[in-house]
Amino acid sequence: MPNAIAAASAHRPDLCLLAVQMPGNGIFAAEQIRQCLPQAKIVMLTSSTREEDLFAALRAGADGFLPKTMSAQRLPSALQGVIDGEAALTRVLTARLIQEFRERGRKRRLQIRVNGQDVELTAREFEILERLRRGETTHAIAAYFRISEVTVRRHVSSIVHKLGVSDRRSAIALFEPVEQERQVATA
Repeated sequence: MPNAIAAASAHRPDLCLLAVQMPGNGIFAAEQIRQCLPQAKIVMLTSSTREEDLFAALRAGADGFLPKTMSAQRLPSALQGVIDGEAALTRVLTARLIQEFRERGRKRRLQIRVNGQDVELTAREFEILERLRRGETTHAIAAYFRISEVTVRRHVSSIVHKLGVSDRRSAIALFEPVEQERQVATA
């Protein structure tokens, strides 16, 4: 990865094509290159379908996020499009970005009352808690949201911490009274 950053700094290319999974972290390299060469276009190639990789790459300054399985015949026109000011994303990832944009328009934090205390959960934490309450597994939740199981576990850990309980079962047990309390409050 330091070689990619050094090469970009030395050669000052119009476009850098980086692998997300390159040694040392391609997303970090993209961020460093963006800082050194703000005018350069950056396209990430990946075998990952994880949305957190997409969002991290975009935050790092990537102009495109393409699968390594992309047709070799289509790659040159996609890269030329990026140079011309277009974004390079698959339709599936574009749909995911649209979904994320729509969700940002909704309330992103929810206040719930647990045992007389106000607790603030993010919308995603609340959605995951609801799916846990339905008995869904970490794997099923990850598949539904198109995120990694590690990300689901991080959300669960945050939920458990915010609710002041020891594990997910205790969080779920608290959720039932919260649901009843919320229904009473809206009546």
